[in-house]
Amino acid sequence: MNTFVANKAQEHLGDRPTATTNQPNMRPNETMLALRWYGNKDVRVEEVPVPAVTEPKDVVCKVTGTTVCGSDLHLYHKEILQLQQGDILGHEWMGVVDEVGSEVKNLKKGDRVVASFQIACGECQFCKEGLSSMCSQTNSSSVQEKLYGKPFAGLFGYTHFAGGFAGGQAEYVRCPFADTNLLKIPDSVPDEKALFLSDIIPTSYHAIVCADVQKGKSVAIWGLGPIGLYAVQWAKLAGASRIIAIDGVPERLALAKDKLGATDVIDISTEKDVVSAIYALEPEGVDCAIDAAAFRYAKSLLHQVQRAVGLETDSPEIINEALRAVRKFGTIALVADYAALTNQFLIGALMEKGITLRGTGQAPVQNYWKDLLKKVESGEFDPTTILSHRFKINEFRELYEAFDKKEMGIMKTFVETRFSHPRAEGTPELSSLVDGDVKESAVHA
Repeated sequence: MNTFVANKAQEHLGDRPTATTNQPNMRPNETMLALRWYGNKDVRVEEVPVPAVTEPKDVVCKVTGTTVCGSDLHLYHKEILQLQQGDILGHEWMGVVDEVGSEVKNLKKGDRVVASFQIACGECQFCKEGLSSMCSQTNSSSVQEKLYGKPFAGLFGYTHFAGGFAGGQAEYVRCPFADTNLLKIPDSVPDEKALFLSDIIPTSYHAIVCADVQKGKSVAIWGLGPIGLYAVQWAKLAGASRIIAIDGVPERLALAKDKLGATDVIDISTEKDVVSAIYALEPEGVDCAIDAAAFRYAKSLLHQVQRAVGLETDSPEIINEALRAVRKFGTIALVADYAALTNQFLIGALMEKGITLRGTGQAPVQNYWKDLLKKVESGEFDPTTILSHRFKINEFRELYEAFDKKEMGIMKTFVETRFSHPRAEGTPELSSLVDGDVKESAVHA
């Protein structure tokens, strides 16, 4: 099913009932910059209306920091269902409260806050259980409900498959159920650290929890994007006895080994038999495995062709490697994005080896972020280890292109707006892709 068919199916099915709207009111005569999607590799920074408080539990924030995520590349390549032209992208953002709804209890104008990437109502069964990412009241996608049985929560800036909410790659964002979905940030934590509490800090931590990484256990991590690199850090803090980092980008492998705690690395650009390389290190297989790479990375011609002609949406090759490489009765966590259907899945190994294969789901951010904020504030966990560059919001189009091509050492960025605070000491200086003034990666400097 492609995006066109999915949108037509949604029109036929009609929206699921939700506890909030994805169509906010707009402030008269006010505009902002925002990144909008128009097609495959076609994103544009445009001037659009500023959202207003629309429901009593809303807050509107001035965005002081945002970024581009590896999962945003799925949108860039038109790989997620129900994209619509003009959608405002971005699920990682923080800001300052600018307008407050009448029923908001814990926030006031001027508060510094970071937003959860998911939108939770705070009142449904799943929210009460601490599973905010599975909120049953915020995603209007009937297509997702048909495909999965029940949908996950609405997400900021991640297509109508995830509720159709405008995202945070913009100068203002409306946040529904603000008391649930915004976390106040103390002055001791700069924006360059707080921003990543929106997604990649809790998501990487959640992957470690789901993979059952504990003191004395070995773990292999496929994919060294921001989630995989943070997972290396969390695995070290958890006391893992061996941490094997797997990727094909030399700079990422070096960072994992030299700075973040990986005991071993496997470079897939030179090592074609990853499973044998793992068994050379761990003869019985690793205790735990984390797939942080995702469905886009088909290795073989077979799966490249199947994806190209629509016979599958997702490649199983990394999952199959993990199934072969993990020890008997080991655990695998899928934190990477997988969307729909796959072929040649090694189901026999899953059953016969007694493996626990766990989809992490979208991480329930609100279940973790208060404790993780303490770890960031204390210095136990430093999010800036992977912060490579800083750009302005008007260069988002160029940033997507460079990030997609893995150019210029761009790993994780801080994107500033007209409302951003001064750069925190020790974080990357402002670069410009448009002017050809891209600073050396702060990660590798």
